[in-house]
Amino acid sequence: MNFTLGQLRVFVKVVEKKSVTKASEELHMTQPAVSIQLKNFQEQFDIPLFEVVSRKLFITPFGHEIAESAQTILQQAEIIKHKSLAFRGELTGQLKISVVSTGKYVIPHFLTAFIKQHQGVELLMDVTNKTKVIESLEKNEIDLALVSIPPERLNVESLELMPNRLFLIGNKDFQGIKKIELNELSKHTFIYREKGSGTRQSMETFLRSREIKTERKMELTSNEAVKQAIISGLGLSIMPIIGLRHELKNGELTIIPAPDLPIETKWQLIWLKGKKHSPVVSSYLEYVKSSKKNIIEDKFSWYQEYI
Repeated sequence: MNFTLGQLRVFVKVVEKKSVTKASEELHMTQPAVSIQLKNFQEQFDIPLFEVVSRKLFITPFGHEIAESAQTILQQAEIIKHKSLAFRGELTGQLKISVVSTGKYVIPHFLTAFIKQHQGVELLMDVTNKTKVIESLEKNEIDLALVSIPPERLNVESLELMPNRLFLIGNKDFQGIKKIELNELSKHTFIYREKGSGTRQSMETFLRSREIKTERKMELTSNEAVKQAIISGLGLSIMPIIGLRHELKNGELTIIPAPDLPIETKWQLIWLKGKKHSPVVSSYLEYVKSSKKNIIEDKFSWYQEYI
């Protein structure tokens, strides 16, 4: 028997996702490459690890047992790797970050160079809505959270990254409009993010404070879904510009000038006040402090057009 760690990783992910396609997406591999690894791994066993019925993948009882053993082997391999790096004096350990969904357009640029520089650092990142991010923070399940509006009920410390600006967004039919008055907004359908979203919180606070009632509204669960709905002409929304660069550039979306907009908050990393950081987290925060100016100039210079 001559399996590789790569084959073990592929098999464990296929078992976890119950799908070759989903496993390939998670592993950033092509579907054929995952299928080949899976086939080569299966050939080392006389007993089936999985079966396909009506084009659906099912893991056999034997396959589940092998997956458990494979997971243990992979964990031990990681321990060996970290011990080797630590012995050489290199930084090792986990960095656990929870990110609000729009933050996925921000945080990768503040992570890439650090992770490449420190091969012994394992990044665990969850992208979800603000409510779940704050729950993870409150339970001390994560090291850091990326938000644009800090929670009021938690005592936290923070490191500011960059501005977050929210504009009134419509489709190409609104191009050329010099200004829309706030009292006209109630005539339009508004597209909201789901409850628990920081973007929704900012939008609702803005509309409520100006006594704007949106009787016709839709609720969608992701920024990508909201973008597509606006492009299709289903309504307007107040959105962070950070995820709209390409749609604004190609004219699918447009900023509608309106009084008191944009709304500006700050992208910031937060953590529970008094939390003792691991060496990995402390090093990462120092990296961000020293590098954020260069990162912003390099990756977000386009953002300055919309100040």
